[in-house]
Amino acid sequence: MPYSEIVAVERLIKRYGARRAVNGVSFAIRDGEAIGLLGPNGSGKSTILRILTGYLPPTSGSVRIDGLDAAEDSLAIRSRVGYVPEDAPLYDWMRVSEFLTFMAEIKGVPSGATRAAVGVACERLRLDQVMGMPIGKLSRGYRQRVAIAQALVNDPPILILDEPTNALDAYQVIAVRELIRSMAGERTVIVASHVLTEIERLATRVMILRDGELLTADALAEAGGTPRFRLTIEAPADAVLPVLLNMAGVTAAVPNADGGAGQSCADYVVETDRPGMGENLARTVVGAGFGLAGLVEEKPDLERIFLDLTRRAVEAMAA
Repeated sequence: MPYSEIVAVERLIKRYGARRAVNGVSFAIRDGEAIGLLGPNGSGKSTILRILTGYLPPTSGSVRIDGLDAAEDSLAIRSRVGYVPEDAPLYDWMRVSEFLTFMAEIKGVPSGATRAAVGVACERLRLDQVMGMPIGKLSRGYRQRVAIAQALVNDPPILILDEPTNALDAYQVIAVRELIRSMAGERTVIVASHVLTEIERLATRVMILRDGELLTADALAEAGGTPRFRLTIEAPADAVLPVLLNMAGVTAAVPNADGGAGQSCADYVVETDRPGMGENLARTVVGAGFGLAGLVEEKPDLERIFLDLTRRAVEAMAA
């Protein structure tokens, strides 16, 4: 990848008449990131995604995708982006295999490679048993799989999904979520949703929008502080604490309220000053001869961050 930033947005504005749907938004996305775009309905998420995919021109500002200008190279950008809009349009009378072949052809997949490209997308989305069925006969979950498959059929480096689990049942949500997570890292994934828990489970970085304005490009960083872990260790606290506190990178280690000096198993909250400490903690605890019954990294409270940022935005508008 010749560009460290696969997506670069600067002072993006989109007007519909007198209304600004997007108001001066700037952010960058690195290759391979899994980005969550979080915001209530009407916050500008879908508008931004349509601009990123080249389907909607900005009023002003600049958008570059894989080094290409979105205003000047929209057709070339579409070949680099797989897009699944909310309620993606599908041709109900077409069989799944016909639809994916058609989409591969219009996305520019060479005729000699179309069959293989469709086969790869079919295998990835587990569509083998429905390839001969009309799309109109599929369940909502399978329809969403077909929508994602068409976005991937030309193997684009960027995948953009707008409300990908909207209206799915619990089992379908889990299946689609696992599919999305499996693709993160091998390509850049951008997921927009108004459901906080959905973004929390899919994204490695969360952007928050409200009324067309970007409140933060990294909500988790807004929490501040350092990585924190909760460990359950089978050993007396008076033996465990010196080991934890002597570790490089550990700034604090506190047993739970019931973890007295003579207790044989206790939970500990361990704060660190550097990333990637989970493996070191596990190795040190086990190496000291203690039983490690559990180790969980505690993520920042995204709900609290979201509410705090939106509250501050409201207060700033009222001031």
